[in-house]
This record gives sequence, C-alpha cells and structure tokens, in this order.
Amino acid sequence: MKKIGFLSFGHHQPGTPTPTAADALRQMVELAVAAEALGVDGAFLRVHHFAPQFSTPFPLLAAMAARTDRIELGTAVIDMRYENPLYLAEQAAATDLLSGERLQLGISRGSPEPALHGASAFGYVPADGETDADMARRHTTMFRRALSGAAVVRADPQMTGRPGMLAVQPTSPTLAERIWWGSGTRATAKWTAEVGLNLMSSTLLTEDTGVPFDELQAEQIRIFREEWARQGHLREPRVSVSRSVIPITTDTDRRFFGRERDSRDEVGYLDGGTARFGRTYAGEPDVIAEQLAADAAVQAADTVLVTVPNQLGVGYNAHLLESIVRDVAPAAGWR
Repeated sequence: MKKIGFLSFGHHQPGTPTPTAADALRQMVELAVAAEALGVDGAFLRVHHFAPQFSTPFPLLAAMAARTDRIELGTAVIDMRYENPLYLAEQAAATDLLSGERLQLGISRGSPEPALHGASAFGYVPADGETDADMARRHTTMFRRALSGAAVVRADPQMTGRPGMLAVQPTSPTLAERIWWGSGTRATAKWTAEVGLNLMSSTLLTEDTGVPFDELQAEQIRIFREEWARQGHLREPRVSVSRSVIPITTDTDRRFFGRERDSRDEVGYLDGGTARFGRTYAGEPDVIAEQLAADAAVQAADTVLVTVPNQLGVGYNAHLLESIVRDVAPAAGWR
C-alpha cells in the first residue's frame, strides 16, 4: 500500500477563490482536515520566499496539527539557503511535539526564485569558495546536529554554575528519522543516501538523459536505494515522488483541466541547465490509474504527493482528493 499525500504551493491572487495570504493559510488548514476525513495520509506545503505563496511553514503546520489527529504534516521543501539551522531545529522540534510526532520535514538546496540572491537578504551568503548548494548543505549539517540533541554552544558559567556545552531546546526524539532531502538529480540522490536522509523527488528533475521522466526518476530512486544499502543504515528509508493528478469526473473538471489530457513530459532550461518536467495525469479515473500503474518511479516510491490547484478553493480540492482516494488509488494498486 502506498501513502498518498497532497502538496500545496499556497498560491494566492485577487480574483480567485484564494485572494489573499490569509485565505491561503486558512484554506490549507481546512483542506488538511478534509483530507484526513477522506483517508489521505499526508498534507504537505511548499515553501517559497518573496512570492505570493507559503513562506513560513511552522505556524501553519502547528495550526494544521491542532485541527487534525492522524494525517502526516510536512514540507516539500524548505530552502536551506534561507535558514538559521539552530532556530530551524527549535521550530521543527516544537511543531513536531505539538503534532504528536507527525511531522515529515522536507528540506533541500531550494529552487530558482524571484529574488536575486534572496538568501543574502536574510543574512546568509556563501563563504569564500562555497556555492549556494554548499551553503545549504552546511546549514543542513548544523541543523541535523542540533536536532539530534548535540551540544552546539558554550554555556555561560555565571548563569549555569558550571562550564560545558548546551543543546537547543526543545528536542523531539524521533524527528531526525523523518527528515527528507528534495533531490533533483541522480548525484544528489546518491548523496542523500550517503548522509542517511529520506528521499523526495518532485515533478521536476534538473538533468535530462533523453529517457522519459518516470524512467529517469526511477533510476534516481534505484541509485538512492543501492547507496543506502551500501552505507549500511539500520532503518528502512522512505521515498516520495510528486505527481500532478487530475481525475476528470464532472463538467467543472473538464472545463478547468480537459486540455491537460494530452500532457507530455517537457524539456527546458532552468537555473542554467537542462531540466525535464513530468507530465500531468488528467483524464477519467480508470485511464489515469492505468497510466500511473505503469509509471516506473511511482511504482518504486512508497509515497505519492499529488499537487493540488489550491487557488480553486477547499471544496474543489477536496473533490479531487476524494476521487483520487476512491477511484484512482485502488485501480492503480495503491490501496
């Protein structure tokens, strides 16, 4: 059985059912509640800065935790270029404890963004000889140390009564095993396994070998699993892939997404290199279930995150999720 989650970018725009940031935030909470009632396994949000989308995940995740009981709550992903590792560890641990240890925290180097050198506005600039990716991994290393309860700062004997080192507080004892790395290439998938993180792979790969998207992504997953076994990690890793899945069952669905029936992979240029973008699966539930059952990467993953058109409102997105859980998932062999 595969876990099924939904992923929202939190877009908001005047003239849509999600006109403001407040609407996007509140609707995400309501959609998590509805998704849990429908039997969806996870509610995930994408983090972007300097854009009309979600940017501050932890208040939102805590609000979602307060209104739900079972569903996994996650990020896909937090851009580590922008993060203070110690503050992130505190925020993540507190949110995880509030949720009853349901947090699934996806992090990564991040994606191209509207801001030019946006992380520098937050006070983070690569050191001499570092790239943005190097800085993101450096932040990640410190974040994971802090999250594990390692001592990271010297104590002040005048306050503590003795010398020594201090860890951040609070800590969550199991969260370290629920950290994922958003990987866009086969090389970063191998690195993800080397350092012992779960793997997230989206509808975009920042490389192209000429093979279909699902086959390239399945190769990425295979490399990850082989390296994980080679490293001798004691636990079983988790692997998620994202897909755009639109069951067409009503006239409204056809009006919004009928043109997506013939969607195909696309190849383009992103962040200075060639990238391959995955197709949208749109059509009658039995048709897209058959297509997803033949998707090599979906078959190799244990979790599928379906991206939702959040600007169409809670009711419409709950309708899509219900059709995916009820009609698509069983026919695709996920349930």
